[in-house]
Amino acid sequence: MRTKVTLVLVFLNVALFFFIFKFERHWRTERASLEARKRVLGPETADIRELTLGGPGLTTIRLTRSGGDWSLAEPIAWPANPHAVNRIVNELQFLDHETSFRVADLAKNDQSLADYGLAEPRLTVTFSSGEPGSRPPLTLRIGDETKVGNRLYILSPDGERIHVVSQGFARSMALDLAELRADTLFTIPVFEARSLALQNAANVRVRIRREAGRWAFEAPIVARANKTATELAINALNNLRVHSFLPADTATVASTPSLRISLQGNNRSETLLLGAELGTTAMTGASGGSQPDVEFQAALEGKSAAFTVVLPAALLDALRNAQEVLRETRLLEFDPGTVTRITLAAPDTPPVTLQRDPAAPAGAPWQLLRRTDGAGTVTRTADADAIADLLNELGRLAAQKFQSDAPSDADLENWGFNRPEREITLTLNPAQGAARTLTLQVGVTTPRDDRAYARLAGERFIYGVDPAILDETVVSPLAYRERLLQELPAATRITALRIVDLNDDTTISEHDLTAVPADSPAARLAAQLRKLRAAHFVLDEFADTFAAGGEDRTWRYRLDATLALPGGATGQTETFTLYLSERIGGGLQIAGSAELAAVFAVEQPLLDALWAVTYAGRDPGPPAPPAAP
Repeated sequence: MRTKVTLVLVFLNVALFFFIFKFERHWRTERASLEARKRVLGPETADIRELTLGGPGLTTIRLTRSGGDWSLAEPIAWPANPHAVNRIVNELQFLDHETSFRVADLAKNDQSLADYGLAEPRLTVTFSSGEPGSRPPLTLRIGDETKVGNRLYILSPDGERIHVVSQGFARSMALDLAELRADTLFTIPVFEARSLALQNAANVRVRIRREAGRWAFEAPIVARANKTATELAINALNNLRVHSFLPADTATVASTPSLRISLQGNNRSETLLLGAELGTTAMTGASGGSQPDVEFQAALEGKSAAFTVVLPAALLDALRNAQEVLRETRLLEFDPGTVTRITLAAPDTPPVTLQRDPAAPAGAPWQLLRRTDGAGTVTRTADADAIADLLNELGRLAAQKFQSDAPSDADLENWGFNRPEREITLTLNPAQGAARTLTLQVGVTTPRDDRAYARLAGERFIYGVDPAILDETVVSPLAYRERLLQELPAATRITALRIVDLNDDTTISEHDLTAVPADSPAARLAAQLRKLRAAHFVLDEFADTFAAGGEDRTWRYRLDATLALPGGATGQTETFTLYLSERIGGGLQIAGSAELAAVFAVEQPLLDALWAVTYAGRDPGPPAPPAAP
């Protein structure tokens, strides 16, 4: 049974193969032949490089292609509208006829080419394919319309056949100069742009070049350019359009342009020449700002056409003042993850150094180094959040004004650089490349004005900056010390609290925490002591006296916490002592500890817990309501 089925299937496959080979192939060949007979032009249209459109009473238009770009060569030199030209090329490549007949047969019917409008055609289309000179040009002659059917007579390039084609072919070929001209000026996109060059009538040259994704001024100064502002300016140049074309006899602007704008791309460049300013236009405010847009007489270098172009006010300002508008305003350019050392210095103040291990990952802890009189250098753990804020402020520091690119010695002294108010040095250790340092100096005038002045060591440029940078870069170890002072292990328990009034050495509060509820004031106070943080530091060492609230103060209370330690012998305890001031104002109370080597302001949760234990019993409560009349 299976053998019969197999034989039947084999027979059907053989029959199907014979059908495809004998009939289907013939049908496809016939369709291809029919298509070839309907197609007016053949492979000679595959690589059209030059097109010429002309006719009696018409202006001859010649277009040429270089690479993938079409340009007008006659009657003016100008970029061509790629969409219009591609439509012409597509019409030539896919031109089909309804019917055709031989020219040699016209005499049999006492007819000639003139009867079809082909002796003197109203429009001719001449095209060349391949490399220049490799093939002779071919010409299509377009004659009269048919009497019926909205068709058109055209003569084949070899002059042997007359084809009847759709009337739409003539409409596609009969484009005027305005339709074939492109209105774009710059065609080099931002991602391709390599440099932007500007030159004004006074011959002042500005050149900005991109290297490895960064933009930088090469002339008239060597400085960093703002990547965003520069690329927005290039985008705006690419958005420029011809506002109107001027008559051919209009004076050229090429000899004395008021501004020359050049954009360099990959092996190509484009230059726009701005001539006389023609005033504001009806497009006033199109740039989105309060200043009006300005119309200029203009030309493209290497092109003969004169035209006008409207420049948005913001773009015009960027081009005329490129040294300031396109310049990088941020003073320091660095990756915070590569910073391994920060040194802050100020006059008459010991420097503060913050550092971390260069070989450690970016999240490694920072250390605070502080020099002390007679004790060498003291090392403490630094506050990572404070350092992150410091690096963030330095990274955001921007010029409010480019004060001077070539200051004199007198200027430097006047702006405070003989004795800078701040000197901040960053050591950078990138994963690849050598370590380097950046040093920022900040000066102020005497007497102070409303601005600070900054420069990078090794550079002459002086920037006017926000004076708040002086408050954000405090040269004090207290600003960068780790604020988490103590965090008890989970196994360590606080078993007792005792608060002593140091004025008379009396105990004002004592609690056995093993016998009080978990939500009692004493238990809440003990919970705050487990993870002790400073709101800010007053002194970097413990002392009996300190300044707070504008006065010199001494300690008022002593808090003793009994700690039951894990491991060890049963009943092993330790006492943690914290000294406290009177409550100063509504939200300030100072604490100090010899064990923690610090005098500091307590955070609000601890402040509230202390109040409940030390002052709640003496709190008179809210005032009594007034007596009824």
